[in-house]
Amino acid sequence: MTTPRIEVLGPLEGRFDEILTPEALAFLTRLHDQFAGRRHERLDARMQRRTAIDNGRDLHFLPETRAIRDDTTWRVAGPGPGLEDRRVEITGPTDRKMTINAMNSGAKVWLADQEDATSPTWFNVINGQISLFDAIRRQIDFTSPDGKEYRLGDTTPTIVMRPRGWHLVEKHLRYTDPAGISSPASGSLVDFGLYLFHNARELIARGSGPYFYLAKTENHLEARLWDDIFTFSENALGIEHGTIRATVLIETIPAAFEMDEILYELRDHCAGLNAGRWDYIFSIIKNFRGRGASFVLPDRVKISMTVPFMRAYTELLVQTCHKRGAHAIGGMSAFIPNRRDPEVTERALAQVTADKRREAGDGFDGTWVAHPDLVETARAEFDAVLGDRPNQVDRRRDDVHVEASDLLDLRIDGDVTDAGVRANVSITLRYLESWLRGVGAAAIDDLMEDAATAEISRSQLWQWMHQRVVTAEGTKVDRAHVTAVLDELMAESPRREGDRYDEAAEIFRAVTLGEDFPTFLTIAAYSRYLIEPARELDAVAA
Repeated sequence: MTTPRIEVLGPLEGRFDEILTPEALAFLTRLHDQFAGRRHERLDARMQRRTAIDNGRDLHFLPETRAIRDDTTWRVAGPGPGLEDRRVEITGPTDRKMTINAMNSGAKVWLADQEDATSPTWFNVINGQISLFDAIRRQIDFTSPDGKEYRLGDTTPTIVMRPRGWHLVEKHLRYTDPAGISSPASGSLVDFGLYLFHNARELIARGSGPYFYLAKTENHLEARLWDDIFTFSENALGIEHGTIRATVLIETIPAAFEMDEILYELRDHCAGLNAGRWDYIFSIIKNFRGRGASFVLPDRVKISMTVPFMRAYTELLVQTCHKRGAHAIGGMSAFIPNRRDPEVTERALAQVTADKRREAGDGFDGTWVAHPDLVETARAEFDAVLGDRPNQVDRRRDDVHVEASDLLDLRIDGDVTDAGVRANVSITLRYLESWLRGVGAAAIDDLMEDAATAEISRSQLWQWMHQRVVTAEGTKVDRAHVTAVLDELMAESPRREGDRYDEAAEIFRAVTLGEDFPTFLTIAAYSRYLIEPARELDAVAA
């Protein structure tokens, strides 16, 4: 199938042709013509900044944008219809069963995640678009292999869709630019463009709108790129300017220094910011992994939301949002209930209660949960603070004073332990095995793990090895030790037909044990393992 300079290389299954229409692909072509070059520029700038940090340059608030931060008069557009009350948002992938469960969860918002909670197989990417198309039109249902039927209830949440980050590509679609140069399509533009093209008018007609979460944003120039994409798309589709609304995840350490500027660039389309805690921790490890012992963090379980750098980041986020009329949305506790184990469930509910009580008390307007059974618990904590109010944007938090040094205060009372090393190896291995099977949100040891938590685990291991860390028990964390732990866990893994442990171990070695540090574990793994056979696809992947 060919349309102007976009070619579908992946197999067309089931209803894929309803999403990959000539008109939709023509719209994707226009998006790539306008913005693919700027995307590459922004990715190059990321690499330069990482190199500067690695060479000893500390992050700081930008002097050239001080006027934007000091100007107290400007505000963002704020919530669109259906986004006024976001006290509980449920996150999850977009397969049909999870879509219906999220839509029936009782949450105010569903974060329909095409990013970290979705393994980007070709089937998942396009089938997720079909699920969203059907859910918006209330025509979705699902019958499980055991005969259980799933259908929508009467009340459903507002959908906010999260496209893939700028660093990811979609190799099942090939884009040829006006000069005749071909390359894989941008995952961001594919996810955003297909969803907007097919659903914007339907969402508006139903009293909502096309809303997005923006992942992995690192600075205000990346936010400017998204804002230009929104304006271009609104004009191209004949939609009123400002109809699109975006919530930006502050999940990278560079973005924490540019929150005002990010809001400013997106001000006509911005609803708020979110504290993406797990990717934020990963970003800190990634950026400062080579900067010496003072930047080494202890076991992941010791990195709580109350340690100095996390406290500074979330306090500044709430203050910045409310100063500009934006919603501040909290993050996701990893603890999840287990309906077959009351003790696990009790522990999860206690952890989530404490986490959401802290967020509501700090001024957040809403929060995330990863499981329908946690919606009521989270809502109770926000109800206690908000009452009948839809949010607490009027709470300015003028008491907050955060300096650059506070955001980089990585002091934590805790050690690297043998158990911490083993846990990181185990989580990375088991998550990768799940991801290779097409499951991007995996329950592991009663925690909900996604790509971000796997990134924390493998990046900590890399840093500990390269900084020659010795555990509290006296074990030297080196390649030999980590390899031995990996071998032990492989021997203990419950093997079954069709499992992907062998490939997962290969990826683990590549992203954890190598001399170089891959910026994201999913990039090489996607190219090597998730590209489906199709005409000329191998040549493109190469």
